[in-house]
Amino acid sequence: MVRVAGDAPVTPGGPGGGNVRGRWTLIAIAAVVAAPVLLSYALYYFAPPDRFANYGELLPTTAFPGVGGTRLDGAPFDLASLRGRWVLVVAAPAACDDACARMLYATRQARTIQGRESERVVRVLLASGDAVPDAALLAQHPDLVVARVSAGIGGSLPRGPGAIHLVDPLGHQVLAWPPAPDVKAMAKDIGRLLKASRIG
Repeated sequence: MVRVAGDAPVTPGGPGGGNVRGRWTLIAIAAVVAAPVLLSYALYYFAPPDRFANYGELLPTTAFPGVGGTRLDGAPFDLASLRGRWVLVVAAPAACDDACARMLYATRQARTIQGRESERVVRVLLASGDAVPDAALLAQHPDLVVARVSAGIGGSLPRGPGAIHLVDPLGHQVLAWPPAPDVKAMAKDIGRLLKASRIG
């Protein structure tokens, strides 16, 4: 028993002890309530939101334009047949100039960086015109799906033929990247989507 001058005796299990426990309980509740606010401020000032922003341009969540044509072997092609996988789309003249080659290189590298998850991603070249894609170039991209399409099909894509587009497993447009992208940043965008997605 502890006696304080001028006060009634206080025992550890008495009313005084209960006040101490109540005070700590109140502090704990206040800490739990305040933690999310403090965490949000910490993230804002020490890890600004732009660190989590996509590198590619986020597109409106609508269906990607339907595209049909023929494969190089003459078999019919329909972009919708690739539903269930993430699709990287490049549209260019079939002759595939330097800009086209750079886009194909970027898609190949960004896909390869995904490691075991790379099988969830398929790459498509929508080749327009009468030229025949260079065999040496195609040899560098053995996993590439090449489809002959009508001239001008690239103009119907969200960001035109001068961009790399990503289509989700449900057929929706997701992101667009410039024709000469930062491959690592592009791969990071794709990796985040693969990690977050339960489809495709």
